[in-house]
Amino acid sequence: MPPPADIVKVAIEWPGAFPKLMEIDQVSNADSTNFYITEKAQMAQQLHERIQSSSMDMKLDALKDLANSSRDITFAQEFINLDGISLLTQMVESGTDFGDLLSFTLTAFVELMDHGIVSWDSFSVAFIKKIASYVCKSAMDTAVLQRSLAILESMVLNSQDLYQKVAQEITIGQLIPHLQGTDQDIQTYTIAVINALFLKAPEEKRQVQHTLILYLHSSAMFSVCLKFYFSLVCQNVIRSNKPINDEMAHQLYVLQVLTFNLLEDRMMTKMDPQDQAQRDIIFELRRIAFDVECESNNSGSIEKRKSMYTRDYKKLGFINHVNPAVDFTQIPPGMLALDNMLYFARHHQDAYIRIVLENSSREDKHECPFGRSSIELTKMLCEILKVGELPNENCHDFHPMFFTHDRSFEEFFCICIQLLNKTWKEMRATSEDFNKVMQVVKEQITRALTIKPNSLDQFKSRLQNLSYTEILKLRQSERMNQEDFQSRPILELREKIQPEIMELIKQQRLNRLCEGTCFRKISSRRRQDKFWYCRLSPNHKVLHYGDLEESPQGEVPHDSLQDKLPVADIKAVVTGKDCPHMKEKGALKQNKEVLELSFSVLYESDEYLNFIAPDKHEYCVWTDGLNALLGKEMTSEFTRSDMDTLLNMEMKLRLLDLENIQIPEVPPPIPKEPSNYDFVYDCN
Repeated sequence: MPPPADIVKVAIEWPGAFPKLMEIDQVSNADSTNFYITEKAQMAQQLHERIQSSSMDMKLDALKDLANSSRDITFAQEFINLDGISLLTQMVESGTDFGDLLSFTLTAFVELMDHGIVSWDSFSVAFIKKIASYVCKSAMDTAVLQRSLAILESMVLNSQDLYQKVAQEITIGQLIPHLQGTDQDIQTYTIAVINALFLKAPEEKRQVQHTLILYLHSSAMFSVCLKFYFSLVCQNVIRSNKPINDEMAHQLYVLQVLTFNLLEDRMMTKMDPQDQAQRDIIFELRRIAFDVECESNNSGSIEKRKSMYTRDYKKLGFINHVNPAVDFTQIPPGMLALDNMLYFARHHQDAYIRIVLENSSREDKHECPFGRSSIELTKMLCEILKVGELPNENCHDFHPMFFTHDRSFEEFFCICIQLLNKTWKEMRATSEDFNKVMQVVKEQITRALTIKPNSLDQFKSRLQNLSYTEILKLRQSERMNQEDFQSRPILELREKIQPEIMELIKQQRLNRLCEGTCFRKISSRRRQDKFWYCRLSPNHKVLHYGDLEESPQGEVPHDSLQDKLPVADIKAVVTGKDCPHMKEKGALKQNKEVLELSFSVLYESDEYLNFIAPDKHEYCVWTDGLNALLGKEMTSEFTRSDMDTLLNMEMKLRLLDLENIQIPEVPPPIPKEPSNYDFVYDCN
C-alpha cells in the first residue's frame, strides 16, 4: 500500500523532516505496546481477584474468562507474575470445586503451562495426587477428565522427577477403562498418557519391564492383558464409526513404535553358542521339523550324532551346519530371528514342516534356505518397521493390522516367511539369487503395507495378488509412466516408430505360418488322436493342408500336403461361437476352452476350413497371421504384449544417449535465414 500523498510531499520537499516522522512513528508503536501490556496487566489483576470471590457465579465467570484469556502469552506472563499458578493449584488441592468450576480451573492451568514460562518440577505431590484421583474415578465430568489426562501427560513428558511421582499414583490398568467410552478426545489423551509413561521410563526400568514381558509371553496372564488392551484400541478406536483425527493417528503411531521397540533388546542380543538354554531352541526347531527326539548320550557314537545333526541343520538352511548358533551372533537381528523361527515352528507347525521338507528335497542350488532366510527377513522387517527408533513428532503413519493381535510382529513374520518361499519358487531362484529374492520380497511387503490393511488376513490376501509376475508388471508400468515418457516429444517418437514395430510383428506372424502347425481333429463324441497340418507357402499366396497319420516331429513339406487354398479366395476369418464347427457341434458349445481356441477360414460362397488351436499362443499367431494376409488389423492380446515389449525396448535404445538430459516440451526455434548465402566451407 503506497504512503499518503502528503507524507510523500513532505519527504520530497523537506528531506530532513522524514527521519523525524520515523522517530514519531517508533514512539507511537512503543506507546501502543506499553498500553497493551498495561491493559493485560490490569485484566490479570482483576481476574486474580475475581477468582477468589466468595460468590460462586462471579467465580465461575472469572474462571471462564481466565481460561479464554490465558491463551495470550502477554496476559499469561502478567497472571503468572501475580503467582497465579500457585493460586490455581491451591484451588485444585482444596477439593472444594466441582463441575464447571473445576473444569475451567484446569483449562486455565493447562493454557498457562503451555507457554513454557513455569517449570513443571515445581508442583507438589498433593497436586499430583488430586489430578490422578480425577483420572481414577469411574464417573467424572468429561472436561475435567480430559484436562486431567492432559496435565498428567505433560508432567510425565516434561519432568523425570514427576514421572516417578505420577507412576506411583496411577497404573495403566486404571487408564485402560477410559478407552471403552466413545469420546475420541478422552481416548486420545488416555493412549497419550500410556505412551508417555512408557516413553519416559528410565532405561533400567524399561529393561526390567522387557525381561518381565519376555517371561510373561508364554503365560496366559500377559496374553490376556495385551489382548484386552489391543482389542479395546482396535474395537473402540480404530474400528469405530468416527474418523480418526490427526492427534489420535499420531498417538496410535507412537503406541505402535513403542510396542515394536520392545523387540530391540532381543534384536541387539547376540546368541551365546555355549548357552545350553539357547541351544535347546535350535534342537527344538530340529525336533519339530524332522519329528525326532533329542538322542541320549548313549545312542550311537559321537561322530555319528554330529554327522546326523550336521545333515539336519543343512536341511534347516543354516549357514553354519556344524554350529548353527554362530548364525545368530550377527546383530541385528540377533536372538529376535531365533524367537521368530521358534514361534513359526510352534504356532504354524504344518507350514513350517512343509517349507523345511520341501526345500530339503530340492537340489542344493535351488533350495530356499529357511535359516538364512529367516535371519535376513527378520532384519528386513525390523528395518521396515524401524524397530529401535524413537517416534517422530510429526508422523501419523500407523498400521491397523498390528493392533489386531497381541503377537503381531511374530504373525507378520510368519506371513512374510511363507511369502519369501513362494516368491523363491516363482523366480526359480538359486543360491546366487538370494539377494534378488530378498529385494523382491521387500517390495512386495512395502507395497502391501501402503494400503494399510485392517487385519493380518487382509495383508496376506494383498500379498497373494502381488506375485513376482505382478511386481515385474508394476515396475514396467511405473518406468513407462515416468515424466520423461509422458512428454510430447517422447509420445511423438513412439507414434513414429509404432508402424515399424507393427510391421516387424506382422513379418514374424507370417513366418510362423510358413513354418506351419499341427492341429488335432476333434469330434462331438470325444477327442480323437487324428491330426492335420496347415502351413503358408513362402510367397504368402497359398495355404497347404492335409491329414496326417500321427503327430509330426518337425515341419511337414509342402509336397506331402495334398489340399490347397489360395489366399485370394479367403473371404473372412471368424472366431469362437461364430465358427461353423462350433455351431454344428452341440457338445463343444459347453467346452469354454475349445471355444476360445476355435477359428475358421471362410472361402467361396459356403466353404470353410475349421481350426482348433493346440494352445492360446498358436491361436493368436494364426488369427493374427490370417488377418495380416487379408490386410486387417492384428488385435490379439499377444500382439499387444509384443508391441509393448518391442516398443519399450526400442524407445530405451533410442533414448540411451539422452540419459539424465532434460528433453524440452517444444522443439527449439529455427534460426532466421542469413541475409545472403555468399559463404563457402573449404573441406580441405
